[in-house]
Amino acid sequence: MPQKPARCYTNQKKPPYTRKEYIHGVPPPKITKFVMGNTKLDAEVVVVLKAIEKGIVRHNALEAARVISHKFLSTEIGEQNFMLVIRKYPHQVLREHKMMAFAGADRLQEGMRRAFGKPVGVGAVVEPLDEVIEVRGMVQHVEILKEALRRAASKLPIKCTIEVRKLK
Repeated sequence: MPQKPARCYTNQKKPPYTRKEYIHGVPPPKITKFVMGNTKLDAEVVVVLKAIEKGIVRHNALEAARVISHKFLSTEIGEQNFMLVIRKYPHQVLREHKMMAFAGADRLQEGMRRAFGKPVGVGAVVEPLDEVIEVRGMVQHVEILKEALRRAASKLPIKCTIEVRKLK
């Protein structure tokens, strides 16, 4: 059975940890642009990447999905023929209890005593049927839009499906 990427953070049974005013040292999310392409496009179809299962998507996975889909779309159909929107924002602060892994580390560590963890990143909480990424474009480019979202889905640690909706 193949291992899932980011399996330490994909499923979390802990309560939400999002109040950044109380948490010191939270790294900023890697993803900064959420809308790309032609924002004034009069689109005919919208292709949506929907989550099938519940999970947490790390900020670097969202950024990787954004980069690969935007690069594919801009080379295939051009920057003016689509609008890419990332619909999820990474709010959940992810903590890690770092352990040393070298000779003699057992004398330095305390094991699981007071193992609250330090912030290592942020992630977006995704529920089933949540829209993660959407791409708007023209009817003649539907297959290219679907391929871009299929490539983006390969970067995410959860199972996703692609849905096409007509706007006009």
